[in-house]
Amino acid sequence: MQCFARGLVPCIVSIALAAPAGLQAQTQQALTLERAIELALRQNPELAAAMREEQAAQAAVQQAGVLPNPDLELSGDNLGNERKRGAGDRTASLQVSQLLELGSKRPARVRLAESAREVSAWETRAKRAEIVARVKQAFFDLLAWRERLALAEDSLRLAEQVAAAVARRVQAGKVAPVEETKAQLARSAATVEREQARRELAVARSRLATLTGNPGQDLGEAQGDLERPYAMPDVDTLAARARANPDFGRWASEVERRRAGVEVERAKSVPDITIKGGVTRFSVFDDQAYTLAISIPLPFFDRNRGAIEEAHRRLDKSLDEQRGAQARWLAELSEAYQRTQAVAVELQLLRESILPGARSAFDAATKGYELGKFGILDVLDAQRALVQARTQYLRALAEYQRGASEIERLSGAAL
Repeated sequence: MQCFARGLVPCIVSIALAAPAGLQAQTQQALTLERAIELALRQNPELAAAMREEQAAQAAVQQAGVLPNPDLELSGDNLGNERKRGAGDRTASLQVSQLLELGSKRPARVRLAESAREVSAWETRAKRAEIVARVKQAFFDLLAWRERLALAEDSLRLAEQVAAAVARRVQAGKVAPVEETKAQLARSAATVEREQARRELAVARSRLATLTGNPGQDLGEAQGDLERPYAMPDVDTLAARARANPDFGRWASEVERRRAGVEVERAKSVPDITIKGGVTRFSVFDDQAYTLAISIPLPFFDRNRGAIEEAHRRLDKSLDEQRGAQARWLAELSEAYQRTQAVAVELQLLRESILPGARSAFDAATKGYELGKFGILDVLDAQRALVQARTQYLRALAEYQRGASEIERLSGAAL
């Protein structure tokens, strides 16, 4: 009520034209955008899962190059009761067999694993870019809702003071009771707007904390510039940059992985051979003999033709998916660019025309109220229009920052 003690109109002017309190808030534990991104890259579980998958793919490369193990076989004959006839005709054999892979199976298998590792690495980079974009969007949403809460609280304080002033004038018989009802309705509406802003601010804080890997924790007061500008190049320049985007570039590795899959299936059509060598001990002769054997499968029925054809068709599919994904990616980039440019035009219009006009109308209403030309509700209407313009401006700022973050993700480069 200290503000109201200076007079109703000066109080309205000071509240309506004041900068949102959130823009001036300074805390010791400030959460900057850079710190939020650092926390997310270090603690986000989705990114951690992608990195684990990349590590698993690296282990698969190591395993793909390993040679098959040899087999050791021990056998014996006539090991029954010695009192039986012929019990002395015992034989014992020791054999070692080794599978020899033909058709360059191992190099093909290694190449397939390496290309899968490359795909996994691209996916990790894509997840990292996605997390950074989502953190930026959540951070600027938090800034916007903080300012909207400050604006809603200012509007509620003003509505309460106006309602009290109108009530006194009704009691004094200077205005009709219907004006008090209108003032009470304005105060109720301002209360609803404040509570909604509080809930949205809490949701924004929770969303950012979850993205940084700290769900349910207080990361401190966000500190940043909601009006930070961007050097926005033309859409053709952005499209050229997009080819370095992880989601865009991963398709080259995906196609290579499918080609490697074709080579693996082709190699499987070449039969492997198994070489066996050993020694057999004959107790009855007190002598031993050496053995050597080679086992070769005869590809009469299974030549792996179906698997080779399947691999070819999956390769064709990946080529089609590559073209479709790249076309879709460029379309999304163009859409995000056009949408962000439209918001930039809206911001310019709000900054240069709508906000100054709303302030001018508010000033005229307050001066007219002082001269007795307008009623208090006229002042409230002008004040409401100014608050709505500022709310629209904050909403457009948040949308512009979200659009810029999306463009950075799609283009694969910072603006």
